[in-house]
Amino acid sequence: MASNSETPALKTDPRFIFFTDFDGTITTADSNDHMIDNLGFGPERRTELNKDVLFGRMNFGDSFVEMLDSIDTPFDQCIEILRKNIKLDPGFKEFYDWAQQNNVPIVILSGGMEPIIRALLDTLLGPGWDIQIVSNNVAAREGKSINEKNGWKIVFHDDSIHGHDKSIEIRKYSFLPNRPTMFYAGDGVSDLSAAKETDLLFAKAEKDLVTWCENEKVPFVTFRDWSTILQTCKDIAAGTLSVTDAARGRI
Repeated sequence: MASNSETPALKTDPRFIFFTDFDGTITTADSNDHMIDNLGFGPERRTELNKDVLFGRMNFGDSFVEMLDSIDTPFDQCIEILRKNIKLDPGFKEFYDWAQQNNVPIVILSGGMEPIIRALLDTLLGPGWDIQIVSNNVAAREGKSINEKNGWKIVFHDDSIHGHDKSIEIRKYSFLPNRPTMFYAGDGVSDLSAAKETDLLFAKAEKDLVTWCENEKVPFVTFRDWSTILQTCKDIAAGTLSVTDAARGRI
């Protein structure tokens, strides 16, 4: 059995755990895409690389390094640009408050970088937010400062082809006896490793994760903002909707 240090979301003995992507899921736009499109080589090449991942021609880790290496803006400037441009999903704050009040731990599983996520949550939710983050990190390039031109690089969470295999964290909980019901929300190619791992998947409408789920016949609930997720979770918590029926689209 996993220890509490390995499964911190269990410390309050919850009935439910909500795992979620960050960029483009909790936020309306992806902070990494914003940097790549505006500070790096632009949206055309990024879109090509995402398609290569989506259709199995390239792994996410390699594609993401190529994308981020096209950015030479100092890291502190990147964060300030993102603070000004990245917005919270209009329904997430209400979901966060409901989760806090109903003992539903939120765990961010992100292919992005933890310092960016923390800085954005400080701006978007305000100080004192309570969300576990499992993600990649960032480091200075050899001989450089992180806050100088071309001075930083991503440091991946693990050695998988994904850079961060999100299934690893989820599986710490999956096989525990009497485990909580587990949810996941995502939107894109960084979520493929998590898509089959929880009891119910929420996939953002018209995004790459929906395409992949349809191709792979993976059940999911479509959402455009977190109001759908909140209502579905409230119904499941109240016992008026089963996870099975939600997964079949009966919402």
